Amino acid sequence: MSTTFMKVQDVADELGVSKSYAYKIVQKLNDELKAQGFITISGRVNKQYFLERVCYGTAEKERM
Repeated sequence: MSTTFMKVQDVADELGVSKSYAYKIVQKLNDELKAQGFITISGRVNKQYFLERVCYGTAEKERM
């Protein structure tokens, strides 16, 4: 089963950064989503949005 959200530890592991820095990234991404009118969960970020923002998602593939 694929999860829709990534936890802070997942973000830290994916990017190879500290957990405290990963929390700042999650918070920034969630702030962006809130500004777009989405409901967010503290300490978690939408996986698809995360992947798009770090250049792994479909949006990047479409630009090539």
